[in-house]
Amino acid sequence: MSVAGFVASQRTEHGVPHTVACRALGLSESWFYKWRGRRPTARQRRQADLDEAIQVAFEASGGTYGSPRVTLDLRAAGWRVGENTVAARMARLGLAGRTPRRRRSLTKQGKRPVAPDRVRRRFTAVAPDVLWCGDITEVTTDEGKLYLATVIDLYSRRLLGYAMSAHHDAELTTATLSMAAATRGATVDGVIFHSDRGSEYTAADYAKACKRLGVAQSMGRVGCALDNAAAEAFNSTIKVEYIHRQRFRTRSEARIKIATWIVDFYNLRRRHSACDGMSPIDYERFMAHAREARAA
Repeated sequence: MSVAGFVASQRTEHGVPHTVACRALGLSESWFYKWRGRRPTARQRRQADLDEAIQVAFEASGGTYGSPRVTLDLRAAGWRVGENTVAARMARLGLAGRTPRRRRSLTKQGKRPVAPDRVRRRFTAVAPDVLWCGDITEVTTDEGKLYLATVIDLYSRRLLGYAMSAHHDAELTTATLSMAAATRGATVDGVIFHSDRGSEYTAADYAKACKRLGVAQSMGRVGCALDNAAAEAFNSTIKVEYIHRQRFRTRSEARIKIATWIVDFYNLRRRHSACDGMSPIDYERFMAHAREARAA
C-alpha cells in the first residue's frame, strides 16, 4: 500500500483525521489532497475492471469456482490473464471455491448376480454413448431424505438422466436410465453402463430395462469407491457446489432446484477439466463440429 493509501485507510478504518495522519508521517496536507483527487492510472483501471470481472465470474458459478475455472471464464470473455494473477486477485478479494466433504456410501449389495467390471477404472470414452456411469446420492430436506440417481456420459461428463425419490430402489434407477435413453433419442444399443453393486442396480427390473434398451451392465467391487470414481466425483460436485449450500424445506422444492441446477448450470455452463475447460454440452457441440469439418 502507498503512503497516501495508508493515510486514507487510517481515516476510513480508525477515524484518524487526515491532518493528524499527515503530520505523523511528515507529509503536507496539500500533497495528500492532490493525491486523492488524481485520476486512476491505466493499470489501476485495468485492475479494478479485472476485479469486477472476477467477482462476476465467481458469483455466476454460485460462488464455487476456483481460480482455474474463473480464468477460463475470463479468457472466454476476452481477457488476457494468467491463472496465478487471478488466484492472487481472488485471494485479495476473499473469494475461494468450495472444498468437498467426505461422502457416506449408500451402497447395499444386492442378492442377485452381478455384472463383470468392463471398465477397470478407465473412465473415458472416444465418442458419445459408448460408456455411461451412474450412482445414487442422498439429499436432506426438512421433510426427510430425498435420493438422486444419475446417468453420466463419460465422453463429455454430460448428465443424461436423473431422477429423485423418497426411496432408493430399482424404480428410481430405472427411471434415470429411461431418461438418459430418451435424451439420446432412444438409440443407445451397445452402451456400457457402469455402477456399483447396489441392490438398485442388481435388481431384476433394472436388468430387464437394460436388456430392453441394449445396455450392457458393468459393476465395480463392493466398498471400493475408486471403481466408480467418475460417478462419485459428480456426487461430490453437486453436493459441494450446490446441495450443501441450500436448505430445502420440501422434497418438491429440492427436486425443482436440483433439476434447474443440472439443466441450466451443470450441463450448459459449468466448465469441466475433462472437457478441456468447456461445459459438457459445449464440448459435445465442439467435437461434433470438428468431426464434420474433418469429414468434409
